[in-house]
Amino acid sequence: MPRDISPDMGAAALGEARLWLGTPYRHQASLRGVGCDCLGLLRGVWRGLYGAEPEPVPPYAATWAESAAAGTDPLTEAAARHLVPVPSVGDPPRPGDVLLFAFRRHLPARHCAIATGDDAMIHAHDHATVAEVALTAWWRRHLTGVFRFPQAPYEVPVATVSLTPSASMSRLPAPSSRA
Repeated sequence: MPRDISPDMGAAALGEARLWLGTPYRHQASLRGVGCDCLGLLRGVWRGLYGAEPEPVPPYAATWAESAAAGTDPLTEAAARHLVPVPSVGDPPRPGDVLLFAFRRHLPARHCAIATGDDAMIHAHDHATVAEVALTAWWRRHLTGVFRFPQAPYEVPVATVSLTPSASMSRLPAPSSRA
């Protein structure tokens, strides 16, 4: 899979992110104008740039980062699989960069946003809509990673998908026979 960075990808990612402005917050959603969370925004930008998402996203609780297995950082690990890491977090982010944040030092990253430059970002957060906000000192203190979108076209490795339900999948209740 290509891991080169095109200067145009940042501008394209920012353009895609701006299309999501005003989308209401909805946990686990990723549908522009209807609802998304921070990961849903990132997924939507990805689809706008490349088409299909690179891997399925399992269901997750709002507190998923707090319950991640010790020593893991699922959001950062997924970003590293598909995006290009920027070596120094201290450099100002470029427009279109993906920003990862951890709200406690001992916890993995649990929030993501798209930089609009070195002083602002677009993100989705609880009880609000997707908005462009200042990248304040508070956000900068919690920044744990910066990534860039790879040059298009992004080649997704072929994966085998199991059609067998897993034990974690729940069944829908049987329809009621009440009239």
